[in-house]
Amino acid sequence: MVILVPPVVLLVLQILGYQLVGVIEGSDDPMAPTMTPLKFLAVNLATIATGVLAILILTWLAKVPWRRLISSPRPFDPHRLTHYLLSAALLVAAGIGVVALVAPDSPGWIAFGVSGTTIIMLVLTLLTTPLQALGEELIFRSAALPAAASWVRTVRPALVLGLIVSSLTFALLHGSTDPWLFGYYAFISASTGLMAIMSRGIEAPVAFHVANNVLFTTVNTLMSDGEPFSIDRSSDTGDAAVLILGAVNIAMLVLVWLRERGIRATR
Repeated sequence: MVILVPPVVLLVLQILGYQLVGVIEGSDDPMAPTMTPLKFLAVNLATIATGVLAILILTWLAKVPWRRLISSPRPFDPHRLTHYLLSAALLVAAGIGVVALVAPDSPGWIAFGVSGTTIIMLVLTLLTTPLQALGEELIFRSAALPAAASWVRTVRPALVLGLIVSSLTFALLHGSTDPWLFGYYAFISASTGLMAIMSRGIEAPVAFHVANNVLFTTVNTLMSDGEPFSIDRSSDTGDAAVLILGAVNIAMLVLVWLRERGIRATR
């Protein structure tokens, strides 16, 4: 239930949201990859609601306090969150800069432009994307990973199984038929899962996910010449530029490992 129900609910909510937005906007193709402000809001709200649902299902089935799914055995640490958020923002910004230099055509950027649509998208990004990123972390790191890991009693094999199941589910739900993009989604999910395991909490993965989604959405919005940007995950839409973003994930993993090791060493 924890692994299958939330992704299905999320998919259904997103489709229903797209259809409702299509009626409001009078769109002939509500499932088109163009991300209008209302479609963007619908996706984020669906993810936030599903994240809460995933936690409720797991706490009900496993009879554990929801706080244990946020951080355990230690309490939630806002200082960790702030530190990792600043670090992740610097790493992701550097990754975007490298992509802009070596593969500017890869992200589908058109030209810098600001319009009313741009302003609305930027406001929605700042207000809802951090919660959307949190929702995905609750679904896949706080709920799906430990649920899948519970199938095996030995700790290390359990963690490996949890990472594999949650990462593949995350990649599948993003609906990409391109091998580069599918691999990247699986890799970023495995990376954030490892961050959660190393730090015994979701502060680090949430921080990285928030920085990644907010910065990329902001740049995509500003580089769409004042029009809504598109999210196309079909075949042949990805390329080797995702290796640059993969390097950003690895850098964040190393940073989390070093900081957590330093924290343990001082205790």
